[in-house]
Amino acid sequence: MKSRTMLSLGSINADFQVRVNAAIGSNDMLPAHDFCRLSGGKAANTAFLAARFGHASRLLGCVGDDDLAQQALGSLAAAGVDLDGVNRVTGQPTGVSMIMVPPDAKKHIVLAPNANDCWDDAAAVKVEAAIGDANPPACLVLDCEIPAWVVRRAIQKAAASDIPVILDPSFVDRVEPAVLNRLHAITPNISEAGGLVGRDLKTISDAAGAARQLRNEGVELVCIKLGDGGCVLAAGSELIHIPAGEIDPVDSTGAGDAFTGVFSVALLEGMSALDAAAWGVASANLAVTGYGSQPAYADREEIVQMAARLSQDARVLHV
Repeated sequence: MKSRTMLSLGSINADFQVRVNAAIGSNDMLPAHDFCRLSGGKAANTAFLAARFGHASRLLGCVGDDDLAQQALGSLAAAGVDLDGVNRVTGQPTGVSMIMVPPDAKKHIVLAPNANDCWDDAAAVKVEAAIGDANPPACLVLDCEIPAWVVRRAIQKAAASDIPVILDPSFVDRVEPAVLNRLHAITPNISEAGGLVGRDLKTISDAAGAARQLRNEGVELVCIKLGDGGCVLAAGSELIHIPAGEIDPVDSTGAGDAFTGVFSVALLEGMSALDAAAWGVASANLAVTGYGSQPAYADREEIVQMAARLSQDARVLHV
């Protein structure tokens, strides 16, 4: 397959992760085990996946000038991600994510954005240049864990360069409504989708209504990631529910990023929206069966096999 280019713009973190044996908040102090130091952040994770799937992967973002930058970037360099677009911010620490994984596998995260929030005009110009220089076919995958003005400028440049944009809208309060009609796709979880449409979403029907609303606001493809690992897809006039597979969850860290990254890879490779969404669900489902984010990500063959099964269970929603 011809190599394609994915540009990943957004958060880059050093992850510090532990398991705990009780529910978070059940005690003032919780004994922990299985401590590990990993690379993380939404942009870092999607860039890692693009490289794993054999495509040219460029990471765009900011790290600090501290020793944690190597932790955040080491696995990406080893995977073959192009890191020339990563800025080192003088006098700032690298973003840090502190993750606790309780017995139910539903991680709890404390995030210090640090360098992720420290952008200047020169760094934004560097992003615009990288977008303008991207060899087609290409796409831009970005999140809102960096300043909103950087996201806006990147989306504007991608639109001018005819490069499709896939947005993971975290942090949802940083999403500017004016950018929605310039997106090829958006991949909120159900809580973020509720924030975007201004109401709580509790059911699949609620998610379908929100997906239709976002579609009507100009987003070409809407994938709402459900809490059980499935998704609701709005593509054209259709609303489709892809249920989760049968899995034994170990750790939900990075599952949403696995969805967005592999969904974006599938679209970049020219797949239909339904097939791309099935790939995303399969990737997210498989990601929760291992510990950590990048170390738990599945390869192409595993995802293809699971996505084929999931597609058979997809159903059109009439809401």
